[in-house]
Amino acid sequence: MATTMREALEHAMHGASGDDAVRELAASGVAVADADTMSQAIHDVYCGITSDHEHPNEKDREQARTMIAALQKVAMSLPAV
Repeated sequence: MATTMREALEHAMHGASGDDAVRELAASGVAVADADTMSQAIHDVYCGITSDHEHPNEKDREQARTMIAALQKVAMSLPAV
């Protein structure tokens, strides 16, 4: 049975520190991201090692902001359990 985001968060909150909570969330298949970490992930996945730029560019950052907004919208539309 898949763990819901709420269950993963509740389980992670019992950890001793923020780092522990993030590790618990990751172990549950949930990622914690902000625009910086999401843009780096987008750069790593879509630009990869053949990229002509070493770090996320403005396109990567815009895609990150759009992705986070979409994830937030979906998360807010889920019924509370």
